[in-house]
Amino acid sequence: MIYDSEKLLLLAGPCSLESLDTCRPVADALADLQEKHPELNILFKGSFDKANRTSIKSNRGTGLDEGLEIFQTIKNEYGFKTITDIHLPEQCAAVGAVVDALQVPAFLCRQTDLLVAAAATGCAINVKKGQFLSPYEMEFVTNKLEEAGAKEIWQTDRGTTFGYQNLVVDMRSFSIMAANGHPTIIDATHSVQLPGAAGGVSGGQREYVPALARAALAAGADGVFLETHPDPEKAISDAASQIPLGELPALVESLIRVWNAVR
Repeated sequence: MIYDSEKLLLLAGPCSLESLDTCRPVADALADLQEKHPELNILFKGSFDKANRTSIKSNRGTGLDEGLEIFQTIKNEYGFKTITDIHLPEQCAAVGAVVDALQVPAFLCRQTDLLVAAAATGCAINVKKGQFLSPYEMEFVTNKLEEAGAKEIWQTDRGTTFGYQNLVVDMRSFSIMAANGHPTIIDATHSVQLPGAAGGVSGGQREYVPALARAALAAGADGVFLETHPDPEKAISDAASQIPLGELPALVESLIRVWNAVR
């Protein structure tokens, strides 16, 4: 098992892996946090393919082969467990042979074939609640993974569609999803997205990330998903919602204080 109820689960890294030069400073910062805060359980995250970009012209990232090489390097050099999202059933075995946890994107959380293939890898599975689902419906998503033999399941809320180009996180979600018997996570950076609202790319309001993350932990979430980048304005994806790397330590320390207070 990767999840440890005695530690705050933190899934953190850049949105797109982009390159090893982008990932190394992020891994350095996470390694410093891990050394300073043994109560953290950190997984390095990143996407090898941004398959659901708003525009077909958008940069999708490294691709599978280069992405897996980056993950292997991060694992070897820093010792981090790693997590990435998968989009097709046929990707699961190859990706699961390198990373420690597979992430099912929110748009794909009801895709039975993808869930079954992910479960078959033996990796931990982090499934994001679709923006179109209520938290009550996650029972059926986790049931699919359980029936497929998933060894470890995490449930992540990344907001629910609220009108046009806006998302809202219902803090009741963490109690509701916890009733399914699996840890819950707040995706604090995707929750502040304004999907497709910036002329063919997603906008965002990163100034609300700390408040959402802290509120979710206070409401009972077991972990936090955060995207961070050395220079978000130059990121190839989610430039408006990623946390500047220099701001990450103070944010994580505030999250630890809330997590400790709640427990």
